Amino acid sequence: MRVYLAGPDVFLPDAAGRSARLKAICTAHGLTGIFPLDTTESIPDAWRALPEARFIALCNEAHIQGCDAMIANLTPFRGPSADAGTVFEIGYMRALGRPIYGWSNDPADFLARSTTFTGAVPDAAGERRDGEGMLLEAFGMHDNLMIDGAILASGGAIFTANPSPHARWSDLSAFTRCVAALAG
Repeated sequence: MRVYLAGPDVFLPDAAGRSARLKAICTAHGLTGIFPLDTTESIPDAWRALPEARFIALCNEAHIQGCDAMIANLTPFRGPSADAGTVFEIGYMRALGRPIYGWSNDPADFLARSTTFTGAVPDAAGERRDGEGMLLEAFGMHDNLMIDGAILASGGAIFTANPSPHARWSDLSAFTRCVAALAG
């Protein structure tokens, strides 16, 4: 089974090393991990003339289309939620009707993370609102309801870990549990 490994891992200082570690865990469970930075098998000539950002986006879409499932790193990235590119990829895979599993190294729910990030306070009715008066989601989900909803509707699950702050981007225990669940 080919599995697309979505997430902000491509931005880590040693993205190639991270790719190798993720793929090794997949291989140990009988899966083939496909990292976003992997070379796309068949690149149409027309893509090569495109701006780099568009080229990368098309290659990642081709990777997703060529995979049987997805495992997405949902560890909050540059805010209280998952990486925006990863969220797009989850939606893309969901539209293809394939299984999606998620993992995160932050076990707090979306409301707690959003409250901390925005400094939200309860309004007169007791609902949390940010500094612009916008209501925060209070569904007890790991991330925005559409992210969790897509993963759960696909038959997948979300796994979390709570590593020390210095291991936030290196601990792979939740990822390993995610791989084992998909492989099982």
